[in-house]
Amino acid sequence: MSKELPHFNIGLSYGGNQEWFHGFMMRIGGCAAETVCDLCIYLDKYKGYKLYPFDINNLSKKDYIAFGEIIKPYLHPRMSGIDKLSIYIEGFSAYLADKNTYIKLEGIEGEQGVDFAKTALISQIDKDIPVPYLCLLHNDPAFREYKWHWFLLNGYKESENRLFVKAVTYSESEWLDFERLWNTGCTPKGGMIVIETDEKG
Repeated sequence: MSKELPHFNIGLSYGGNQEWFHGFMMRIGGCAAETVCDLCIYLDKYKGYKLYPFDINNLSKKDYIAFGEIIKPYLHPRMSGIDKLSIYIEGFSAYLADKNTYIKLEGIEGEQGVDFAKTALISQIDKDIPVPYLCLLHNDPAFREYKWHWFLLNGYKESENRLFVKAVTYSESEWLDFERLWNTGCTPKGGMIVIETDEKG
């Protein structure tokens, strides 16, 4: 059982990159905004939602940076980061409302069991929707690059009775063991966002 969603490239970059953004705080703390930018481009390109205000057929770094400036007021960096699913949901929902778009966002908190999280993740990707994911503290050094970080999951595959997910961040993708990712062994925990669309665009 496996599924990978299509994504997009901007030049040689797999998706966007928060390091392109203007301003020090956006470059170090704009990961939530970056996942919204990527998700909006995906929903525009593959689902027909008009969420990207530039040319969807000619993606460019310049336009992506400008889009980041549009999203910034909705999910602006702060000292503790966008460290709660509720903050992400509130900010992204406000942008969707301003675009007159109905998309329902729901948080799957990190305190939920891993089997529940797996089911939610697989269901979402099977509906052709990437999953915004928040990793906060983690006691596994394999995930040090993902600490206090938002990124997208846009694929899954099972191998040797383990579920692996395709994580997208910093212009690249990587397959991660989902159970190890989810079971951080730390508090506070992050979680992920699932999305319900009306499929009308």
